[in-house]
Amino acid sequence: MQQTNPLATVSEKKLLKQFAIPSIIAMLVSSLYNIVDQFFIGRSVGGLGNAATNIVFPLTISCIACALLFGIGGASAFNLTLGKGDTTHAKYFIGNSATMMFLCGLILTFVSQFFMVPMLKFFGSPNSVLKYAITYTRITSIGFPFLILSTGGGHLVRADGSPKMTMIINMTGAIINTVLDALFVFGFHWGMTGAATATVIGQVISCIIVIVYFTNFKTTTLTKDCFIPHATYLIKVISLGAAPCFNQVAMMIVQIILNKSLKYYGHRSIYGEEIPITCVGLITKVSQVFFAFIIGISQGLQPIASFNYGAKNYSRVKRAYLLAIKYGAIISIFSFAMFQIFPRQIISLFDNGTANELYFKFSTNYFRIFLFFICICFMQPISSNFFTAIGKPKKGIVLSLTRQIIFLLPLILILPIFFGIDGIMFAGPIADFTAALLCTVLIIHELKKEEFKIS
Repeated sequence: MQQTNPLATVSEKKLLKQFAIPSIIAMLVSSLYNIVDQFFIGRSVGGLGNAATNIVFPLTISCIACALLFGIGGASAFNLTLGKGDTTHAKYFIGNSATMMFLCGLILTFVSQFFMVPMLKFFGSPNSVLKYAITYTRITSIGFPFLILSTGGGHLVRADGSPKMTMIINMTGAIINTVLDALFVFGFHWGMTGAATATVIGQVISCIIVIVYFTNFKTTTLTKDCFIPHATYLIKVISLGAAPCFNQVAMMIVQIILNKSLKYYGHRSIYGEEIPITCVGLITKVSQVFFAFIIGISQGLQPIASFNYGAKNYSRVKRAYLLAIKYGAIISIFSFAMFQIFPRQIISLFDNGTANELYFKFSTNYFRIFLFFICICFMQPISSNFFTAIGKPKKGIVLSLTRQIIFLLPLILILPIFFGIDGIMFAGPIADFTAALLCTVLIIHELKKEEFKIS
């Protein structure tokens, strides 16, 4: 198994392209779920509708956190075990992970449906936005089990050596969502209800494709007993998936505090409550297009690093990581140029003609200032996932928490006290720079270890 598996023999550059390109496409298409909703809602409902999707966004992040916990955790455990030649136990990591993803989705649906209004208010919803947020959440929360299993299941499918199928899973759901968005929102004039319904239908169909794939797994046969949760396997999966999960949880916490801060300081500024929340929500989701490339590269790196580290092919692990960093740097520099030169043009895509000059002033300033150090933001996601992939989740967790919790969150709370709403803008580049610096120190220390020196 170790000698014949392509992960052990094909060149790292070819493998990274083979796994990363479908992952990037899958992530780009996945990000369209939010971008497309923003476009159609912005063009039909207007700014309050887009503000509502930003208020609801922490729920989406919580779903992604569960998907990554069991998706990346299960995929890493599967590939590490497979790299050691143990095919008997590897399949249980896949089945256990799939079961837990769906169960987590059911729990989130229940919580969202029964505690919706107090939860949305806690997320920072202004009264003018609340009814739109309720309409959107009441429908999209039904799709949480399908969203989690389709997103996390894509990682398990990729770990089986089928990155193109992962791409198909994401593309199918996103294309269906886009077509139905146009039909429901513009054709039937259903507004928020139409956008939410289109999203759920796309998620359900993507989930069905994942389930069908599980019946024809390539590297091993998934039997019924694989899907019965067992502590032995779940502990391993959770330990390896904790870093990307914590990163999402950190994003959710920051998003909630950010919404509250934007509402509080926006009310005390010339912009009011709605403009900052609407603009920041749009910019966050647009920046996800950049992160789709970076996360796609890090996901493409995962099976290569996991398998070869398990097989003790350390030179291949190191070369694959350095290639991923190189590609990440190129994409980051290009994104920096786009966000600095064309912020107004980008934000105008989501306007139905009702936005005023204050709206564009805030959005262009936020784009340029908050995302100023996006040119170095590739380091943290790729390196955090790298540590997880080689079975060192503690370092991955540290890196996953640095940018969001350790640096960004305190800055969001402290800087506005002195600089008002502008302080929130400056929190972003400071957090990005310090997180990248710490990441560089940790990764250099890791690559200086004996096994990588010998290789």
